[in-house]
Amino acid sequence: MKKSFLQLHLSVLLAGFTGLFGKLITLHEVDIVWYRMFFTSMILLVFTGLPKIEHRKLLQLAGCGALLGLHWMLFYGSIKASNVSIGVICFSLVGFFTAFIEPLVYHRRVSWMEVLFSLITVAGLLFIFSFDAQYRYGITIGVLSSFVCALYVTLNKRVSVGVKGRSVLFYQMAGGLVLVTLIDPLYLSVFPATHSVLVIPEGSNLWWMLCHALFCTVGMYLLQIQALRSLSAFTVNLTYNLEPCYTIIIAFIAFGEAREVNFSFYVGIALILTSVLLQTWRALRLRPISARSTSGESLPSDS
Repeated sequence: MKKSFLQLHLSVLLAGFTGLFGKLITLHEVDIVWYRMFFTSMILLVFTGLPKIEHRKLLQLAGCGALLGLHWMLFYGSIKASNVSIGVICFSLVGFFTAFIEPLVYHRRVSWMEVLFSLITVAGLLFIFSFDAQYRYGITIGVLSSFVCALYVTLNKRVSVGVKGRSVLFYQMAGGLVLVTLIDPLYLSVFPATHSVLVIPEGSNLWWMLCHALFCTVGMYLLQIQALRSLSAFTVNLTYNLEPCYTIIIAFIAFGEAREVNFSFYVGIALILTSVLLQTWRALRLRPISARSTSGESLPSDS
């Protein structure tokens, strides 16, 4: 259990740099996602080869990859429509959406304790939402991104059962790359591009994209997949609410975004951090009971 939480929090730390790369890379979000998936697929292919997997499982993983790609496009779109801090703070709603999506997928009752913890996060987001009206378009895109992410993580937990983590990530990136290419025209029709799309990265953009793929994709998602073996999707998603805290600290240092926020922003961050600590405490307390009642299951739930 301790090892799973360590893997989870290390992956969250790596995720904290994702928003930074989204700001540093000046390409359109469609290009960022396409090249992120492409470079990640190539890195995994070189180091792991082409894993053998049944066709049905491959299609399921590719579908999850498409959801992940859509989440990334909306996530980067939110950053570019507002700023790094706003783009990543909307990620906090993933836990709220998961509290309802996970019971539907796994045919169990909604945990009202999970809903309560998530509502603390929602309250934090409302404090942040109120600080400046000019960022509300970016916040709207970010909220949609968090819903897609909650759906991805919940389904990913189911379809990745029995498959090695590296194989899961490879086929999600490779299969997702194909599907994302197909949905790009639809995305651009809903969110029209304000600058050139489908360009080849070069210079600093190429360097940042490679670092982004290696550390914030291969490293981060392998750790997340391993953590999902022992933790529920809700616990993983809610813990990922710490990602904005890491990213905001980076953004404050690198881009001086502290000048753009006020006291209500910090109140919101404090509420989000409180929800994460409460859920972590609850997961650790209930784990022995859950383990006894779900012996033999590789993916026990903490609820």
